[in-house]
Formats: sequence, C-alpha cells, structure tokens
Amino acid sequence: MSDFGHTMFGMGLDVTHVAGAVAALIAMWFMFLRKTDKVLPQITIELKGHEKKDVIDAKVVPDMPFVIPSEPGRMQCYDPCTAQHLGSVELMSKARVDEIVAKAHVAQKQWAKSTFSERRSVLNAILDYYIRHTDDVVRVSVRDSGKTRLGAVLGEITPTLEKLRWTISAGEDILKTEYRGNHGLLTLHKSARVEWHPVGVLGVLAPFNYPCHNILNHVISGLMAGDGVVTKVSEHTSWSADFYLRPIHAALKSAGYSPDLVSVVTGLGETGAALVSSKVNKVIFTGSDRVGKMVMKGASENLTPVVLELGGKDPFIVCKDVDLDWITPTALRGVFQNCGQNCIGIERIFVEEPLFDQFVKRMEAEIMRIRQGVPLANEKELDLGASTMPSQIPHIQRLIDDAVAKGAKLVCGGKRNKALLPGNFYEPTLITGITKDMLIAEEEVFGPVMAVSKWSSEDDLMNKVNDCPYGLGSSVFSADTKRAERLMERVSAGMGNINDFGINYLCQSLPFGGVKASGFGRFAGKEGLQACCYPKSITTDAFPGAKTSIPKPWCYPTADCGSHIAADLLKMAYAPAMGARAAALVGFLKGLATAKTTA
Repeated sequence: MSDFGHTMFGMGLDVTHVAGAVAALIAMWFMFLRKTDKVLPQITIELKGHEKKDVIDAKVVPDMPFVIPSEPGRMQCYDPCTAQHLGSVELMSKARVDEIVAKAHVAQKQWAKSTFSERRSVLNAILDYYIRHTDDVVRVSVRDSGKTRLGAVLGEITPTLEKLRWTISAGEDILKTEYRGNHGLLTLHKSARVEWHPVGVLGVLAPFNYPCHNILNHVISGLMAGDGVVTKVSEHTSWSADFYLRPIHAALKSAGYSPDLVSVVTGLGETGAALVSSKVNKVIFTGSDRVGKMVMKGASENLTPVVLELGGKDPFIVCKDVDLDWITPTALRGVFQNCGQNCIGIERIFVEEPLFDQFVKRMEAEIMRIRQGVPLANEKELDLGASTMPSQIPHIQRLIDDAVAKGAKLVCGGKRNKALLPGNFYEPTLITGITKDMLIAEEEVFGPVMAVSKWSSEDDLMNKVNDCPYGLGSSVFSADTKRAERLMERVSAGMGNINDFGINYLCQSLPFGGVKASGFGRFAGKEGLQACCYPKSITTDAFPGAKTSIPKPWCYPTADCGSHIAADLLKMAYAPAMGARAAALVGFLKGLATAKTTA
C-alpha cells in the first residue's frame, strides 16, 4: 500500500485545501452519476457486539487457539493486539462450502443478466456506505488485524474506494463488446468482435493482512463482470468478515438481487481446499508460494484456472543523489505500514555506498521514535500496531537471529515487545549488512523489519536485486530520472515505481501481479477485470449478401485442381510483390474456369 499521505501532502499543499478539493470532486462525481444510474437507498446496517466500541470487556486468551473442545464445529477469533476473545465462526465442512457455492451459481444466473447500470448502482451504494461509515470500518479492521487507525484508512479504505471509483467509471468500457479490424483479403467480408462473458463464480482465497480490502477487492471486480464471488477469508481475520459482507448484501437486496451472489466461507486449511476443489469457475489466491503450489494442484483436478499473487521481496533502491529528508518518510512508511504485512512492502533497501552511513543513521533515529501499542486503547494515534498472526513473531525472530549469527548488524529492535504481552507485538527493527547466505535475504519477513544493504556499482546492485526468487514490486529513487529509468528497466519484477513507493496500486488502471515465485495472472486494471470473464470471439457477415461460399472445386468430391487453386489464392493474399499477386489472380481464375468445364 502506498504512503498515500506522503504522495498527496508532500508537495507543499495544505491538508485542509486538499481535503476540501477531494470532497468537492467526489460530490460532483456523485451528481453526475445520479443523472445516469439509479441511486439505491442509503445502506444502513446494525453494528453487533464488539463492532460497536473501541474498548471492550472480553476474556483474554494468551495462546489464542482456533479450536476448543467446548465448541466443536466452531473456530475461535481473537484481537491480535490484546488476545481478547471476540467470538467464533462456523468451521465449515466441504459439504457446507459446496452448498454455498451452489447457491452462488443460482444467484449468478440472474446477476449475469443485469445491466452495467444496475451493477454500477450496487457498487455506488457500497461506496457511499464506506464514505459515511469510515469510523466503523476502521474500528472493525483494527480490532481483527492489529493495524493502526491510520493504517486502516490508508490500507483498507483508500484502495477500496479507489477500486470502486475506477471500476464504476471504466468497467463498462472495458467489458463492452469490442470490434476487431485489420482483416486480411480472405476475411474482408466478415465483421469480427469479442464479447466478454462472466466466468460464473469466483473462488477467492484472501489473506489476513487487509481483511476489508481483500474481500472487497475481488467482489468489486466480480460484480462488475457479472460474476458471483465466494471468498475463503483467513482464519486469522474471520471475525470481521460478516461485517464487511452485510453492506454488500444490503446493496444487492436493494437492487432486487439475491445476497447469495456474494458469500464468505470460514474455517482452516481444509475449508480453503474445499473451495478450490468445488465447482467455482476460477480461483484467485493471495498468499505464500508454498500454499500457492497446493492451490494449483487442487485446482488442476477440475482444470479450474487460477490467478496466483504470491510472496514478494520488494527492493527499494536509493541512489546517492537522493534528498534524504524527502525519502525518509517514504522508506519508513513502506517498511512499517501495517507492521510490515504488505505483499508489496519494502523488504530490501539498497543504498548507494556514499549515502549508506548517513541513511542508516537517519533511519535509526526515526525508528527509535516510533510509538507501538494497542491502537483502540489509545486516544492518540500510534505508529505501529501488532502482527496479525501469533506464528509471525517466531518467524521474524528466526530470520533476525540467523542474520546476526552470520554477521549482520542489529542496529535497533530485534525482539518481541514484551511490554505489550500477550499481544503479537514485535519491536520496529533496523538491521544492516545483509548477505546472500542469510535467510532474511531470501525469505519474506512480513514484519516490522528494515533491512538495509549498500551497493557500489549498477552491476553490483542488479546482481543483488535480481538474485532473489521473487519479483513482485519495486522502487527506484534518484534525482537523475534517466538513471532511475535505466535501473528500473533492469529490475526483474511485475511492477515498479520511480521516485515513489506502492503508488501503482492506487492507479487502478494498472494490472497488479508479479513474476518468478511471486506468481502469475493479474488483478486490477483492464487485464484483471477482463480476467473475471471469458472472451467469446464471434464473426458475422460485414455486408448484406456477403456470405462465405465454398468454391466448387473444394466441394466434395474435390476437383483435381483444388489444391492448385488454393495455392494461387494464398499467393493473391500474402505474396509480398504485386506482380506475384496479379499472376496468382490469373492462375486462380483459370483454375476456376478449368474446374467448371471439367465438372
């Protein structure tokens, strides 16, 4: 997720003025939409239980087990910041998953007949809800995932609103029938077009890091494409899924469509496997490459197509001419946003040697000022929350300990924040001197760790950057734009930002995805929206009476000269020289005449 605040307000613009301008633009946009699309009634949903208050009175369960003997068939949910028990959700069996998918198919048959205007009306109603209920969305997202309030606004709500805006604005143009030209001589009489038809029901396996956006992301695309969507939410953030689902269901019912069109399934790995092997028409998975291979294998049983957005080890390249005051907030946000739990987060910082020492010193000073704590228990804004998964703490520690044992320098942090037990808090960490033999050079940290290395030449830099199994996102910073472009050209990654970080995801017209072990397929952009459909190629006659007729010599039984006539026709269509084409035309006509007289 981009440092949105840095991008908007780092240009000397007054925050109040920018906010006022944005509000005015949104209002104007809504006024325009109300003239063209039906406006559904405003969505209102009733908050339940621990969704209502920032501070709650709930039992603390330090080990946070998913399954307990007293509640068979249920999965337990916890606040990662406090280990407070939030409730439980159904531990869904394969039969239950199949039932939900079957209902989605029934609902999708009707939704596939909806107009683009109807689809936009539903998406507009959802957008309107999120604008009016930002505080509720923030509270629920923070409680279930451990991120800060600002982290929820930047990472959950901002990309969701932009995804809605872009899809509403561009979706119909991207999915409308497309007429293709550039026909050859043999098909001049034909009209050719591509129609985009919904695939049916999307099966989405969503990760834990952004529980709100990771549900809405594919629901938005799926609804615009005419699909149903069934999402297996992470077992670590299942408590909030019902909250995110209710506005979607309200919008669908208001538009006269079944809420069965969009559903979530909850459970552990077996539930996810059941969704992959069900009768969904496409699987979209975001997670580790290890699990991604399992998803591919499971989907292959039904030849279900898959999109895999897997791990990242994104490089952040800093040239010696960069303004340190300018780049510091971006580097910090890129590493510590959402406690480092970002698929396109900064995992590896490479600083050109003349600037290295100064950069590390500056980062150390800034990291020591980061305030970590329980966001909902503090009236003041905090900088860093908790890791969502309890298992992430020992994973981070293993990488840090291995690096230090092999010669890396631990500048600050490097251990669990025991002052905040039993929450899943790891101290903001700065480590330098990373070498190829260290685990942290290869494995995704997904935690609040800034790992900094130095480089001396561009070849040295690219050897380090590309000697990695992953290739998701990347950033290059230099005052020399041509140099930055040259370096970016050599980075092996699916996405890149020059003199920025993560902003590509707010440019929803761009496809999102990686190369190598970071997966394949794309979501976002026209590529991602069209991937929710299957293309149907259709031809019709371009002119009245211009029908394709099989020449008599080619009709069964074929004439002896049939192949010679066909060869002359090919020369007429494809020979590079006009003289050869003219000679072929003469031969073609003679062949037809000969065939006619001998028939």
